[in-house]
Amino acid sequence: MPRVKPRRSYHSTLRQEQARQTRLRILEAAERCFAQQGYAGATVENIAAEAQVAADTVFAAFGRKRGILQALMDLRAGGDAEPVDMLSRPGPQAVRQERDQRRQLDLFAAGISANIERTRPAADIMSSAAAVDSDIAALRQGFREQRYRNQQVVASWVAANGPLRKGVTTDDAAAIIWTLTSPEVHRLFRVNREWSAEHYAEWLSETLTRTLLP
Repeated sequence: MPRVKPRRSYHSTLRQEQARQTRLRILEAAERCFAQQGYAGATVENIAAEAQVAADTVFAAFGRKRGILQALMDLRAGGDAEPVDMLSRPGPQAVRQERDQRRQLDLFAAGISANIERTRPAADIMSSAAAVDSDIAALRQGFREQRYRNQQVVASWVAANGPLRKGVTTDDAAAIIWTLTSPEVHRLFRVNREWSAEHYAEWLSETLTRTLLP
C-alpha cells in the first residue's frame, strides 16, 4: 500500500492563519490598552493579558511597544493586515484611473475620510506618546512624511487630467491635501465640533474642489 504523504500545505496554511489572528488580537488589545492607560502607562504584559496570550508571544510578534504601535498604525491605515502599499489599493487606484478631476476629488475625499476614521484613534495615541518618547516622535514624523509623499502622488494624478486653480502648483496642491486630511484637522471637526463622518467627507470634497480646481 502506498504511503500517504502528510498534508503539510494544509497545516502550514492553518498555522499562518492562526498566527495572523493572534497578531490581530494583540493589536486590537494594544489599542484598547493604549487608549485606556496611555502609551507610557500600558505595558507589554498588560497588552498580553488583554489579548489572552503570553508576553513572550507579543515580544516575538512585534518586539517592544514601538513595534506594536507601528504595526497598529499600518493595520489601521490599510484597513487590513495585507502587505499592500496604500496607493496600490483599490480606492486610490480608482482615483488614479478616473479622468474627471471633480470626480477624482469626490472619490479621494470619500476614501480618505474612511481611512482617517480608522487611523485617527491610533494617530492620537502616537501624538500623545511622541510628546514624551523620542523614538515615537521619530516614528510619527516618518508616518507624516510618508503621508505627504502619498498626497504628492494624488496631486499629480489630479493635475494630469487638467489645469489646477490659477496660481496653485502641484506642490501647493499636495501641501493643501496633506493639511486638510491631517488627523489634527479631522479631530477638530469630528470631535471638537461634533461633525458627523458624512459631514466631514462632504466638506472635504467641496473644499478640495474649490481650492484646487479652476
